[in-house]
Amino acid sequence: MQIDKTKELETKGIGTLLLMYALPSVVSQIISSVYNICDRIFIGHGVGALAIAGLAITLPIINIIHAFGALIGVGAGARMSIVLGKKDVNWAEHILGNSVIFTVILSGLVMLFSYIFLDKILFMFGATAETVAYAREYMLIVLPGMFLTTMAFNLVSLMRASGYPNKSMIVLVSGAVLNIALDALFIFAFDMGIAGAAWATTISMAFATFLAMLHFVKRDSFIRFRRNGFQPKGYIFKNIFMIGMSPFLMNVAAAGVVAILNKQLIRFGGDMAVGAYGIANSFIMIMIMVILGVCMGMQPIAGYNYGAGHPDRLKRVYILTMKVCVAIGFVTAILGCAMPRIISMAFTSETILLDISQMALPYITVMTPLIAFTIVNSNFFQSIDKPWIAIVTSLSRQVIFLIPMMYIMPVIYQNLGLDSLDGVFCSCTVSDVFGALLAFVLLLTQKKVFKYTM
Repeated sequence: MQIDKTKELETKGIGTLLLMYALPSVVSQIISSVYNICDRIFIGHGVGALAIAGLAITLPIINIIHAFGALIGVGAGARMSIVLGKKDVNWAEHILGNSVIFTVILSGLVMLFSYIFLDKILFMFGATAETVAYAREYMLIVLPGMFLTTMAFNLVSLMRASGYPNKSMIVLVSGAVLNIALDALFIFAFDMGIAGAAWATTISMAFATFLAMLHFVKRDSFIRFRRNGFQPKGYIFKNIFMIGMSPFLMNVAAAGVVAILNKQLIRFGGDMAVGAYGIANSFIMIMIMVILGVCMGMQPIAGYNYGAGHPDRLKRVYILTMKVCVAIGFVTAILGCAMPRIISMAFTSETILLDISQMALPYITVMTPLIAFTIVNSNFFQSIDKPWIAIVTSLSRQVIFLIPMMYIMPVIYQNLGLDSLDGVFCSCTVSDVFGALLAFVLLLTQKKVFKYTM
């Protein structure tokens, strides 16, 4: 018997709901971050510093591939929450089927393009003669796993939107735990090097995708696969695409920006500077993943109540989410500024890499509360079908401000007699400030959504 597990989204207390939906998402995001970081820790200690730099080169490429998962998963999940708020189960099941079709088409095209132009892409993103072999070996194996990651991301998002936050957590955590175990086995026991990390990722994502598929096949699932749900619907593709464009462009922009940043880092600090940024970025991504997990918990609550016409509940979930995420941002900033060397030592024992990482971490983490503010606003507006506000908000710190700052700040530092490499890292700090200011201005223009009525 199918049970509508989404009714509680308009009846239970907002605090209770956010805990119910955010906690599984946060756990999933933390575990996912941990296994990504385990790749770097295992590779750093089991293969070497150049391997970490090579892996850092692959991160923006992988983020672009993940962006397609975000486009479909976030777009489909947000739209499903809204239509379930309108009590339209048939529409929700068409969203499920069409999102799977969308995933297969987009992922297939991206994989084909990546294989054909892999070396050119790696050099474009900052690979050097010393690091390209590591990056190429990793990508050749992990690309099929990226298709599985995209599918898993989509299905898990739809599980959460249809009222199964705990199940969605179990799927992602199962894949992550398997990945960590296989990392240790393949890199240290079998001495497979960076290829071991790639195989661990691919196998674990296949397992997570299988578990997610299994949920939507079961007859007792509230929303499940039905034959007519796979009939292509142009308006559903459009809905998914428009809402999902915000996280998609954010991920693609982040990848493009990292490519530029890597070139600036190599220019002023060499391969070790790229590795140091990879370490600093890995640390801050743990906390950002926690913030994103809270936002993922907010998404079905906000989307459902927006669709059902409850502006008071919409406002309450926004405010509570903001408070929690900004608090997490403060914790991140304190840790990153107070103990950068201790954090860096988890990733490497190489003195040069430690020294640069210790310098980079405070720059990267000090404005995390403002990053949290920007992320919450972007996720909130994409949850209630305001894609253009979400897109501008998400791109502000990563494109509008960071790209010019990467060229301006090193010159300013040089003119002040300071290290230009510090200026490159400081560009991240400055862009975080300006991005938050723009997010605040955009929020003021959209206050009417909290007065929305059906």
